Amino acid sequence: MSELFSVKGKTVVLTGGAKGIGAMIRDALVDAGANVLVLARTAGEDQSARDGKGSCIFLAHDLSTAEGVATAVAEVIARTPVVHVLINNAGVLTMAGLSDLTPTQWDAEMAINLRTPFMLVQALLPQLKQASRPEDPARVINIGSIAALWAKSSSAYAYSASKGGLHQLTRALASDLTRDGINVNAIAPGFFPSDLTDGFFDAAEGLREQVIGGIPSGRLGEPSDIAGAVIFLASKASNYISGSILPVEGGLVSA
Repeated sequence: MSELFSVKGKTVVLTGGAKGIGAMIRDALVDAGANVLVLARTAGEDQSARDGKGSCIFLAHDLSTAEGVATAVAEVIARTPVVHVLINNAGVLTMAGLSDLTPTQWDAEMAINLRTPFMLVQALLPQLKQASRPEDPARVINIGSIAALWAKSSSAYAYSASKGGLHQLTRALASDLTRDGINVNAIAPGFFPSDLTDGFFDAAEGLREQVIGGIPSGRLGEPSDIAGAVIFLASKASNYISGSILPVEGGLVSA
């Protein structure tokens, strides 16, 4: 079983891994023995291999523009010839009502939440193919959102639309890339402690308590919840799964 769920020695490219869910994913992968390249706007503290665990290197890049993505990809390629797992986690959320959302805000969210994941897959495709093995495909894991699974705007129009697009992009990429030895899946997290979630809760007084009260599990997500989903999709345990959207939301939408 330990081999089935192992990611030890795998090279992982993770976007937005400096805080929030991204930091939870980063720490879980490093603890499990993966070597993680974190693409984030702000650099963090690198972690060298230690005690048989993995490592983490922060690469400071702005992924909100095509030029920024190209620069980030160039550094990744310079550092590694293979990418076993690409995790598109970086995202932004604008809380604005129907009459208040501006074209600039809309475009900014679509850029980082939807365009950037596609461009990274496109640019790192040779490295993903190089890492793929018949007994262990390469992986693309897109971090979508519960916002794309329920019919509530909550004044997050651009965010939910971009994440809905990311879910569909996941399926479309899977239809093309699975035959090439690259499994493509998405995780749709519910409410986890993060700056993004705090921004959502701040939109209305009492919203945090209201949301938690509606979650069948009775709580927000914890680091181990997202860690288990990521390790599963990054390891041999998910070899026969591609094109799926995995809700990790305590039953808020699913139950």
